[in-house]
Amino acid sequence: MDMVIVGSIGYDDIQTPAESGSDLLGGAAVYSGLAASFHLRTKDEQPTKVGLVGVVGDDFAVYDQMILEKAGLNLAGVVRAEGDTFRWSGKYEGAMESVETLATEVNVLDDFKPNLPEVWENPEVLFCASTHPATQVAVLDQCPGAQLTVLDTFMLWIETEFQTLSEAMRKVDVVVINEQEVCAIAEDEILTRAMKSIISGEALYGGSAAGPGPRCLIAKRGSGGVIAMLPAGTLSLPAYPTDEIVDPTGCGDSFAGSLIAYLV
Repeated sequence: MDMVIVGSIGYDDIQTPAESGSDLLGGAAVYSGLAASFHLRTKDEQPTKVGLVGVVGDDFAVYDQMILEKAGLNLAGVVRAEGDTFRWSGKYEGAMESVETLATEVNVLDDFKPNLPEVWENPEVLFCASTHPATQVAVLDQCPGAQLTVLDTFMLWIETEFQTLSEAMRKVDVVVINEQEVCAIAEDEILTRAMKSIISGEALYGGSAAGPGPRCLIAKRGSGGVIAMLPAGTLSLPAYPTDEIVDPTGCGDSFAGSLIAYLV
């Protein structure tokens, strides 16, 4: 497998100034997987080799499964469990630079224990998209041969699973999170200083004595672009401007999926 993506697969209820919707197919693995598959297919005429790892409930629609399969995603790592699929509800206002989370229902994601197909254990890229940190750690331990490991998260896991999230962040090469999450982890409003403290391990659970953080940290800044701290130095890039924004949900996941597709 060229790329393995582990993350949430779920349903979203979204409110924006433009329009609203409910029971929308979403989740970090969905957005990043679709983006990665799209860009890999434009690079190479060969079939894409992107495998998803996640869990859905018995309410997950066959039609939504077909959407993912038609996009070229391998779902051999997706388990259907008894219970409800992960759900998230959010609201955007104004320029939609940030989102207000109205509700998060972890559901079947809470007890998920991933078991990867054996042939997936040595991917070129392993992307731990936003999901329970315990799932991220379990998948990282099952893929010791991954050439590049990348991780994303979101505020719920920072607030509720910080110790396990810190363990996961110390295991990966690259962390891709938004600037609010960077500052929340480091408890520092100065972005570049916060990024340095995560890379050193000082801002993670146990501090620098427990070990350094990721080698690279990319902070997503919405319309402000990205800042990347790499071993070779710091890089700042602008966002591409757009006049018409309908729904920014999944934009960070799509960015990460596109990025790792380029690296394969």
